Amino acid sequence: MSDPILNLEDVSAAYGPVRALNDVSLFVNDGEIVSLLGSNAAGKTTTLRTILGMTRAHKGEITFDGERIETLRTQEIVARGLAMVPENRRLFSKMSVRENLDIGANLRSDKAEIKEDMDRVFGLFPRLKERIAQKAGTLSGGEQQMLAIGRALMARPKVMLMDEPSMGLAPILVQQVFDTIKEINDQGTTILVVEQNAHIALSIADRGYVLQTGRIVLSDSAEALRQHPDLSQAYLGELE
Repeated sequence: MSDPILNLEDVSAAYGPVRALNDVSLFVNDGEIVSLLGSNAAGKTTTLRTILGMTRAHKGEITFDGERIETLRTQEIVARGLAMVPENRRLFSKMSVRENLDIGANLRSDKAEIKEDMDRVFGLFPRLKERIAQKAGTLSGGEQQMLAIGRALMARPKVMLMDEPSMGLAPILVQQVFDTIKEINDQGTTILVVEQNAHIALSIADRGYVLQTGRIVLSDSAEALRQHPDLSQAYLGELE
């Protein structure tokens, strides 16, 4: 079996004196969807920020596509093929849909391929094409999540990191978003998704990890985690 495309080995990180991650080890194989689960303040977002160099690991190694990245700047890491869909979308609200998508491709110069990816985004999200000139801040919550995902896709990432894609969405929209995540994966993008909604995340994932107070406490196949007796009550609240 080939090496994982993304690998964290004994990674620790802190905010000042507060340690947020404690010896976290996880891996993502090329082509997988891996879910990182846990309650609030478990360290899920910090894990993504540390992978992207936004929070510095003070211990451990992070390898992406065969290269150590834990000392690189965020822009360098993104240029190597990692993109993030952040929590709460973080769009440029006064810019149009088109301008937000263009920003996703700002490290690229391959104009023909950029147009292909723009067409791909509009194929996944026809509503964005209908609203191409509309300011992002005037979109609905579901449309903003579509735009955040589309912006990340414009970087043509090898691995997409997703932080709480279900947050603030109505249940019917949550299902639509996760169906799209699965479709993006089927098209060839590897995905690491952080979620509190364990049921929906594990429904599309190959494998999963559970974080509790900065430590990995469970890891297994998605199906095994869904059946795990400790998962719902001890770490996440009831699975629905």
